[in-house]
Amino acid sequence: MIKAVFFDIDGTLTSFRTHEIPDSAFEALRQLKANGIRVFIATGRAKDGLEVLKGFPFDGYITLNGQYCFTPEKVIYENTIDHDDLVIFQKEIEKDPVPCGYIMRDRKVFNFRNELVDAVHAITHNDAHPAGDVSKVLEEKIYQVMVFMDEEREKKLLAKLKHCTSARWYPTFFDLSPLGGTKVRGMDCFAEYFGFDISETLAFGDGGNDREMLAHAGFSAAMANASDEVKQIASWVTDDADHDGIMKALKHFELI
Repeated sequence: MIKAVFFDIDGTLTSFRTHEIPDSAFEALRQLKANGIRVFIATGRAKDGLEVLKGFPFDGYITLNGQYCFTPEKVIYENTIDHDDLVIFQKEIEKDPVPCGYIMRDRKVFNFRNELVDAVHAITHNDAHPAGDVSKVLEEKIYQVMVFMDEEREKKLLAKLKHCTSARWYPTFFDLSPLGGTKVRGMDCFAEYFGFDISETLAFGDGGNDREMLAHAGFSAAMANASDEVKQIASWVTDDADHDGIMKALKHFELI
């Protein structure tokens, strides 16, 4: 019996065409709640990027790919990037600068911005992140860094950062995160906190940063716009957000 459902946001709850959550998905969420099933967000977005949810009362939020997890009442788990790794990262970026967004608990600041950054924020509709002085980020708690870098250089960089991992949900950038804090870790924290088993969960996703979550959940649904490798992991492949994919999948699993 499924007792909890975890939803990615971009490309899953939201449409890449409208950048909004369709009415059918909100209605499906309301029906889930009415049926006594807990609902959670599991996203790469930061806490300040959740306006797209329009205040819907989720039971908990896995943000920054698992680095900062909270309920409406309290923080359940947080994890920050190792200081020594940040020092190495800064030096590597200074050699050949690319746009990097340093994410703290309540804000994000870029070293500089270009058209690639602007294009991604046009998709997420969350653009309150200026370029500024990042010389003192080593004095801050950094939960994640949004790095606009190609995959070949990403692999070389990651080999030098012993306590970090990376994930992409969009081709032009990756999220640099500390080891240990993943969407899976967030799922486990909420399962323990609310008293359900992971085998009693359903997860929805579409991107590379959703693969572990889909594999970890008892049941999983990939959106039609997901990559083939994500679809291969999922228990079920549903339609995209524009064609009521959330509603259709929840009916398939007989939850609404």
